[in-house]
Amino acid sequence: MHATINGGTINYADAGKAGAMSVVFVHGFPFSQAMWREQVALAGASFRTVAYDVRGHGLSDIGDGQYTIEGHVDDLIGLLDHLRITQAVVVGLSMGGYITLRALERNPERFRGAVLCDTRSEADTDETKLGRAASVAAIKKDGSVPFAAGFLKRLFAPESFAAKPEAIALIRSIIEHTPPLSLAGTLLALAARTDTTASLEKIRIPVLILTGEKDPITPPSAAEAMHRRIPGSELHLVPGAAHMSNLENPAFFNEKLLAFLTRVSTTH
Repeated sequence: MHATINGGTINYADAGKAGAMSVVFVHGFPFSQAMWREQVALAGASFRTVAYDVRGHGLSDIGDGQYTIEGHVDDLIGLLDHLRITQAVVVGLSMGGYITLRALERNPERFRGAVLCDTRSEADTDETKLGRAASVAAIKKDGSVPFAAGFLKRLFAPESFAAKPEAIALIRSIIEHTPPLSLAGTLLALAARTDTTASLEKIRIPVLILTGEKDPITPPSAAEAMHRRIPGSELHLVPGAAHMSNLENPAFFNEKLLAFLTRVSTTH
């Protein structure tokens, strides 16, 4: 399905159990809603599920390639408005977590729970910003396919390349088909994002934090730092997983996710 949100077309799927608690899935960079297929299918048995392609990704509009996390939050809130969802549980991985954290800061009344996966509240360090700038230059020169090959090595634990070939192939294909303009524009948006750490202690909704125990991009230390600051939050490190914890160890991830969603749905 498609909706015109903030002047652009956003591709989304609205499924699951009508009338039940709404759960919105926000993917990471540079993926699409396809990364959430298994979680959407499982959650859909008990909850209304919404998954969408962040602007510049999947089947959503690329636009001018000038993205910001603020704009992505505008799109998230705009999609909730379009679907007439007053409150939802939001599930965000990596960039999806950055969008989620800023949305919780800006529009806390729109959410009844949050799942933060393989993400962090801190803004980029100078070293990370320089790394993103180098990636932008390489993408402009060589395109999406070489970027995908290099980036995959950081996304998955070494053993996942043998144990989870379908997950590797899915993410490789998504990245390779993401236009260079979108890749470069999103990297700049990530580098320019605000630091949401100071707002963590103000969060008053249930929060689940899931992070791969081998994640080199948003390591367990970043998850533990958020856990210490968010009152009453729940933290689990996903065994054997790196940055793509929902794909690398779906059994563990799904168990914790569904238990959390069930608790949230019965406490309101």
